[in-house]
Amino acid sequence: MKLLFVGDIVGSPGRQAFARFATRYKAEQMADVIVVNAENAAAGRGITPALAEELFAAGADAMTLGDHTWDQKELIPYLDREPRIVRPANFAPGCPGRGHTLIETRHGPLLVINLIGRVFMPAQDCPLRTADDLLKREGPRAKMIFVDMHCEATSEKIITGRYLDGRVSAVAGTHTHVQTADECVLPRGTGYITDAGMTGPKDSVLGREVEPVLHRFLTGMPTKFGIATDDVRMEGVLFDIDPHTGRTQKIKRISERMA
Repeated sequence: MKLLFVGDIVGSPGRQAFARFATRYKAEQMADVIVVNAENAAAGRGITPALAEELFAAGADAMTLGDHTWDQKELIPYLDREPRIVRPANFAPGCPGRGHTLIETRHGPLLVINLIGRVFMPAQDCPLRTADDLLKREGPRAKMIFVDMHCEATSEKIITGRYLDGRVSAVAGTHTHVQTADECVLPRGTGYITDAGMTGPKDSVLGREVEPVLHRFLTGMPTKFGIATDDVRMEGVLFDIDPHTGRTQKIKRISERMA
């Protein structure tokens, strides 16, 4: 089963890139399932129900979120009624929405889990123990399991991959928007990459216009960070998963550039 995970979509440029390339990946059977991190889709801050529907129509089968989950208030009731979009599972108990979803594919069910880190991030429940609980409760429903680990620290992403090795099919890091070159299949068969990258304008500072960010660093003054527009790409990672064992057989980084 070919699972395409698309790195953080940033603003309108990122949505346009996703729509162009996701359609092709599906049409040319390069991907059976597409999961995307969409927490920056609304001008870099969260996502709205309308934009979520736009991404589903473009080819997303499931979406994950992160620290910007609550930025767009109209998303809150949507999370409770749309099972294909998930927020971090280790948010406090009682938060709206869910931290996992089960997708039916032609190769069998795929369990998608969203976690958020704690290093250099607002305090949340332990992502590793949350993963243990979810796998104990939901794991028997699917051989194929994908985890989006949304966090700041490289070390926290790596230890999550190692901790879950052999228990999930794949772990991909998000949030830092810079695609890493450490994609691998871990010893027990879990596909791993520290950061899947960013879908949006690469000629930028993590998707934002350079000059306002530079002004903030030089002066410390509040500045609005607009979304950049140049060198737009869709970045992500393609996992080839054995549906019988749930193990990743191959992993490949992707970076598709808009003409």
